Amino acid sequence: MNKVISKSIILASKSPARLAMMEAAGIRIDAIAPMVDEDAIRQSMVAAGQDARELCDALAEAKAVKVSRKYPGTLVLGSDQILESDDGAIITKAETPAQAAAILAALSGKSHKLYSAAVIAEGGKPVWRHVDKAVMKMRALTPEFIHHYVSEYWEDIRPCVGCYRIEAEGAQLFAKVDGSQFTVMGMPLLQVLDYLRVRGNLLS
Repeated sequence: MNKVISKSIILASKSPARLAMMEAAGIRIDAIAPMVDEDAIRQSMVAAGQDARELCDALAEAKAVKVSRKYPGTLVLGSDQILESDDGAIITKAETPAQAAAILAALSGKSHKLYSAAVIAEGGKPVWRHVDKAVMKMRALTPEFIHHYVSEYWEDIRPCVGCYRIEAEGAQLFAKVDGSQFTVMGMPLLQVLDYLRVRGNLLS
């Protein structure tokens, strides 16, 4: 299949899921790791009392702006996801299988919010942004299921906030999802594509 004709755009991420989303939509795109200290940003914002939505937006902006400074003549897309549990706690990516199992156990049988932000920068400054939200109702998971899921799919789920890939095996985790599938997968894709059309980077 031929790719959609588009002007240059860079994805400030090495996320396989986000790159696959753009390529599946027919977009020619280069991906560059932004090398942003996400932990430092997260710790600073949490200490300042900022919420999950604000944090998600700030991380997406930091990624887009950092790469945009190196490529000022190109639109740069940054994206991030933040998971907020039902008690308001921010949940980050698991570092180990044991942490993944603990996250799934904590979310089991409960609803949580997943924020997905996209920021486009140009000339080192943000020029567009959008934050979307999905509400995820996880079914009650048995300890046996969690152990099997993490053991079988750890390498696939380790880059994923919330330890799920809803486009694959992660569909088994949920009883109900209110929100866009694209948002859950890693980016508010439809809004991104709409802006690229407005800017003339995609054919209308």
